[in-house]
Amino acid sequence: MAASRNWLGTVEAEGSAGRQASSGVEVVFPSDPATPAPLCPHGPTLLFVKVNQGKEETRRFYACSACRDRKDCNFFQWEDEKLSGARLAAREAHNRKCQPPLSRTQCVERYLKFIELSLSQRKFCQRCQQLLLPDDWEKHQEHRVVGDISITQLKRPSQLLYPLENKKTNAQYLFADRSCQFLVDLLSTLGFTRVLCVGTPRLHELIRLKASGEKKSNIKSLLLDIDFRYSQFYIEDSFCHYNMFNHHFFDGKAALEVCRTFLQEDKGEGVIMVTDPPFGGLVEPLAVTIKKLIAMWKEGQSQDSSHKELPIFWIFPYFFESRIRQFFPSFCMLDYQVDYDNHALYKHGKTGRKQSPVRIFTNIPPNKIILPSEEGYRFCPLCQRYVSLENQHCEHCNSCTSKDGRKWNHCFLCKKCVKPSWIHCSICSHCALPDHSCGGPKDGCFICGELDHKRSTCPKIAASKKVNKKQKQRKSNKMKMGTTKGQSMNHTSVTRKKNRRERAHQYLCS
Repeated sequence: MAASRNWLGTVEAEGSAGRQASSGVEVVFPSDPATPAPLCPHGPTLLFVKVNQGKEETRRFYACSACRDRKDCNFFQWEDEKLSGARLAAREAHNRKCQPPLSRTQCVERYLKFIELSLSQRKFCQRCQQLLLPDDWEKHQEHRVVGDISITQLKRPSQLLYPLENKKTNAQYLFADRSCQFLVDLLSTLGFTRVLCVGTPRLHELIRLKASGEKKSNIKSLLLDIDFRYSQFYIEDSFCHYNMFNHHFFDGKAALEVCRTFLQEDKGEGVIMVTDPPFGGLVEPLAVTIKKLIAMWKEGQSQDSSHKELPIFWIFPYFFESRIRQFFPSFCMLDYQVDYDNHALYKHGKTGRKQSPVRIFTNIPPNKIILPSEEGYRFCPLCQRYVSLENQHCEHCNSCTSKDGRKWNHCFLCKKCVKPSWIHCSICSHCALPDHSCGGPKDGCFICGELDHKRSTCPKIAASKKVNKKQKQRKSNKMKMGTTKGQSMNHTSVTRKKNRRERAHQYLCS
């Protein structure tokens, strides 16, 4: 989730041609995975490089995988920086201090004691977001405490806990009942018996409620989530404290084995993964994590099943379609609009640009997924999939082309359908918003601007590095000719380091 920009603005920009920012940060996955990344309170950090249109700053740095704001996690380290023993010891102490106050085992023990209490003794501190045992009451006398916590409330912890709505860190938006019920019914219709819920606490709750209800469902679920507060409400085989941006299990091998066992049960049959990452999250580390979970699932497969894929629902805004399909070509995007209880914009029933942009990306054939006709979805016999009401089939594209729920128009110059608010620009030679900047940077490689690759695979990088190296050499030679050679070099070196740190600090704080 580390990023240099406000991601609510960025994700909107990435959905429009010619509006992408001229600079940004890319995550780097080292060729030598044996070299461990330094740790922050949220597990192994990620390696980043800052890039600008037409040039790159090659000095790479480590930053937190889960927090984009240094106020939430101030970890920063240059890749080539050597730390003293004292700094390493201080970092380890800080990491320990930032861990949850109770271990996973302690949370389970407290939960088992809590459910044995009478209704009048079951209390929850809203200030501390903690279930209270009688021994805790005195410490929370001055806090806002809710009593008579029923078993039903314990089964819906997302309604007891305050959502973490820091857009730069947690962005914990919870499925509305409409979307949650649709997903549970769909999973049941498709015949799944186990659901790995990665960052979907409300879906996990509803599945468990159905399993314990009068009309018992045979679906089981396991929740992986970075919000440690859920540790209070579930035993070990129901919840793992987990960071989806670096595939880190906070409770170590024990939690990892819980996940492995869940995925590989019944030789991996009948399981699906449903993930709803924060929309500010970088797609690449999420894709890497998903591939690691797929590999874990495949370990339990026989050789005859090696061609099979782990069924996945990845819930994300529609304008990330090209990025997701870059990593998972077999994925398609469903027209179903996912909405959230506690998000002001992502609500079902709104029209035009106010509709929820959140969709389901899946590797399950779309003709197997029935969308509710009472909400206006209909089956397109030509596309062999369900589409939204205004998503009209284009005879020129031979597809239902709309992505955002509005009727799109076909541009014969671009030879594709575009959003109704876009017009064809003769200067740019493609469709864009009427007020777009024709001379602005385009989507694609930061180095050369081409659309078919990213900066990391740009063929011009080598040439760029050679030019930069020659320029630095000429600059160095000029400095050596000065009479104050030593002083000039020292001053330049200090200034350069200072500027680099200031740029890095601005990036992490922006």
